[in-house]
Amino acid sequence: MPRPVSLTLMSVILGLVAAVGPFAIDMYLPAMPEIGRDLAVDQQAVQWTIVGYFVTFGLAQLVYGPWADQAGRKPPLYAGLALFIAGTVMCAVAPSIGWLIAGRMVQGLGGAANMVVLRAVIRDLATGPKATRMMSTIMIVIAVSPLLAPLSGAGLLALGDWRLIFWALLAAACLSFFLIHFAVPETLTDANRQHFDLAAFRSGTRLLLADRGFMVMTFLAGFAFASFFVFIASAAFVYRQEFGLTPTQFSLAFAVNAIGFFAASQFASTLAQRLGTLRMIAGATVGFALATFAGFGLALAGLASLPATMTTLFVGNIFLGVILPTAQVQALEDHGDIAGLASSLGGTMQMVAAGVLVAAAGPFLDGTVLPMLAAIAACGLIALVLSRLIPRQAALA
Repeated sequence: MPRPVSLTLMSVILGLVAAVGPFAIDMYLPAMPEIGRDLAVDQQAVQWTIVGYFVTFGLAQLVYGPWADQAGRKPPLYAGLALFIAGTVMCAVAPSIGWLIAGRMVQGLGGAANMVVLRAVIRDLATGPKATRMMSTIMIVIAVSPLLAPLSGAGLLALGDWRLIFWALLAAACLSFFLIHFAVPETLTDANRQHFDLAAFRSGTRLLLADRGFMVMTFLAGFAFASFFVFIASAAFVYRQEFGLTPTQFSLAFAVNAIGFFAASQFASTLAQRLGTLRMIAGATVGFALATFAGFGLALAGLASLPATMTTLFVGNIFLGVILPTAQVQALEDHGDIAGLASSLGGTMQMVAAGVLVAAAGPFLDGTVLPMLAAIAACGLIALVLSRLIPRQAALA
């Protein structure tokens, strides 16, 4: 059996480890216009540094999950961080946009390990409301990342060029490696390790794909997350160019969304106990969709000022803070024996769904607010449709 640990303390540690990924996404956002000027490329080319990260991030999860079920949780964490460190160095010395995109893709290959394996660690330690509470505690730490990462990036940008941001990420990755080695125990016992073979992978995959609850929760979380994916790909250009914000002002405006997400995620466990998990998810999805529709409607009417845009995004992120941690936990709830595979397959499908939507929206994301809010509203609509597919008898349970 894994040695006893405080679930709260372990949640904080896992949150610190998991925060490396959000920092890799958010920390360089204030510098995106500078990256475009320095490397002599347009907005769409710079946005591919985000898309490239998430594409490899999503695909790599298919490897880390089964590996974590077979070899234990820590070996894939070590390997993922080693790749992340290598990709970060590539980004820091990138002489061209192609090299930077390649470095970001290597970062994504490594960063996927944290997301997949840490979800499986949570499933090893707890289920039900306790698991939701652990995920919500982790979200406290992760939610600080969108508050601190862009501000840290803006601060570093004031001290040097955009490459300094990636050197700082390198230091954070090394700290994460230290925490995994010394503070995170191996949570998968020898008795629960599963021999991986292709037949087992196919069998587990068929089981998951046939599970309506798993599929609905996976894609519901995926398209809800896609709305944030659209935002991070566009926000630096919309806020800095259309609304005229400085890097520091953009970082503060960006952080507003994290506050709503963070606050709501802390009530997810309590609401789940009072209302029922599935009923809560369905209700939060309605609220999320209405907030995104309101933002798009204001943009169509020419009323999408900076305060109006920030307000609708803030409200949407309140509901997003309820949906994401709960749907991710719920997707794994009935699959503890293949938690690694379920986590990796679910994560891959979520990233693919988000990537397809952003790729489709990419040609229309021109640095103005209307296409950004339109794409976010599309995410809200798809999530709303998916929430209607939750079995009625389950949703009322």
